[in-house]
Amino acid sequence: MPLHADTASTETNFNVRETVTYNTETKKSVNRLRGLIRLMHGYRRHYLTAMTCQILEALTNTLGLALVGIMVDSFLRDPQPNLPQALLSVGLIFVVLAVLRGFFSFTSGRLTAETAQGVALRLRDYMFDHIQHLRFAFHDKSKTGDLIQRVTSDISTIERFFSEQAIGIGRILVLFIVNFIALLVIHVQLALLSVAVVPLIVLLSIYFFRRVSKQWDIFQEQESKLSNVLQENLSAVRVVKAFARQPYEIEKFEKENKERFRLGLGFMILHSMFWPSTDFLTGMQMMVSFLAGGFLVLNGQVTIGETVLFSGQMTVGQYITYIAVLGWIINPIRNLGRLIVQVSTGLVSFDRIAEVLSVDWEDLGRDVTPPVKELKGQVSFKNVSFAYELDKPVLNDITFDVQPGQTVALLGSTGSGKTSLMALLPRFYDYTTGHITIDGIELRDLPRTFLRQQIGIVEQEPFLFSRTLRENITYGVAHEVSDEEVIAAAKAAAVHEVIMTFPDNYKTLVGERGVTLSGGQKQRVVLARTLLKNPSILILDDATSSVDTETESQIRAALDRLMTNRTTFIIAHRIQTVMIADLILVMDKGRIVQRGTHESLMLEGGIYRRTYEMQAQIETELEKEMAGV
Repeated sequence: MPLHADTASTETNFNVRETVTYNTETKKSVNRLRGLIRLMHGYRRHYLTAMTCQILEALTNTLGLALVGIMVDSFLRDPQPNLPQALLSVGLIFVVLAVLRGFFSFTSGRLTAETAQGVALRLRDYMFDHIQHLRFAFHDKSKTGDLIQRVTSDISTIERFFSEQAIGIGRILVLFIVNFIALLVIHVQLALLSVAVVPLIVLLSIYFFRRVSKQWDIFQEQESKLSNVLQENLSAVRVVKAFARQPYEIEKFEKENKERFRLGLGFMILHSMFWPSTDFLTGMQMMVSFLAGGFLVLNGQVTIGETVLFSGQMTVGQYITYIAVLGWIINPIRNLGRLIVQVSTGLVSFDRIAEVLSVDWEDLGRDVTPPVKELKGQVSFKNVSFAYELDKPVLNDITFDVQPGQTVALLGSTGSGKTSLMALLPRFYDYTTGHITIDGIELRDLPRTFLRQQIGIVEQEPFLFSRTLRENITYGVAHEVSDEEVIAAAKAAAVHEVIMTFPDNYKTLVGERGVTLSGGQKQRVVLARTLLKNPSILILDDATSSVDTETESQIRAALDRLMTNRTTFIIAHRIQTVMIADLILVMDKGRIVQRGTHESLMLEGGIYRRTYEMQAQIETELEKEMAGV
């Protein structure tokens, strides 16, 4: 499946934007190779020039070997009267050839490195950009460690494919062709005999190629598992320490690490099995070729005289050239097998990258003009049902209406469908059946980008980026924000005074995941961010469930300011949080089982009243225990 992306071309200018087509067809190796070639868009001229330099380097190398033979024949046939001057002239020729070889080698290496680094840079940027545009369903099913592995390790493998393997195979083929032609010129029968082992090495390489491909795929999957265990542990380090689960986490990590060791060892053993096989074959080839050359010497077919091409005889100089050129055929062919096997790792990594790239983007509708400039907040659900997977509905026949500025609370046990219901409003997921309208407009007719700009979400667990407090507060705001606006939002969220206690105030860097702030402080920074966004619709996902009573009162005061004149949805487990709502929806097993105000639901009884009485009893007992301390 071809994908198009606007990516920066580094061939001439990093600021130039151009369309790059990535072919992610992976059913056959030839298609994978075609896809890898497409990755070189903008660098193909670089790579072709590098290959041309490889050809010129091979020609200068073979020319040098041929000159050795010519020089020997010339001196043996007609001794030079001025030997020092002749040797100096020959030496200068070799110096020129060496300089040319060095120049061609350097130019080829530099262009290859630019291509490999440029492809990796662009592909890694594109992968990150692509992942940002994927649906929530993809992220729900994918593991963070696995995605990190694909964006880092797999792309590094692709980089090695271009920097070492592809150019290496090209270099070996060039050396083989140039030197094989030289051998044919010297002696046809010896030339053919000298490459008799090549078909065997190619067949052996194909056999190991298939085995290594399979083993590398399994190894990379295990590497992803290990990365995921590590990422999960570091993210939850406080929980691990709080429950003293270090021994369990260490055992889990060591288990995955040992499995990685086992698979990695198997992978290396495959490589170690390949080398002795090719060494034996190339060694036998060298021995047979030397014996054949020696046989020609013993039979008087190596003479001192004029060079006669394709005559079946050789001069001493030609024989010396033959021995030298033979090494430049056998050793590269030996390395060719190794590179063919290593190419399998690049193709496997390409498959893993293509697997992500083949997932369709979420349609954000950036280029779609919304039917209105701003939402008022009138929300209507009509017979809405939703399922993450077919035949497994999590929401059934949801119907209710909300007027602009009203507050709706969703109450229910874990798994009752509260969060899934609210995930439909910003179109993180699309409902399966029924209708959802905002201000009378079908939700599907509102572009996701516009819709998410109009909706503010405060999560139960606030997330802060490793940036300054000011950057965290202004994150996601679609316009330039003045310092006065930032301070006003922070004051409204009751966090300004806290920020001013830090040495750098609003320029204070927040640690990873906001660890330099308390839970309540992080929550209030998120509230300031949401206030600055000024959304028409607000979703509060249990925003005060994990803070102490004093912090909760501060957050509630900030929430009251945030909720003013905004349609607000509150997801909560505690009835104290939802009592102020204009409409309370009690959910159970994906359905609305009760609805009304706090007073009407208390009179009605049912789940709501039972929950209220149970929570009131728990709070009473806690107060008695605290009083007795």
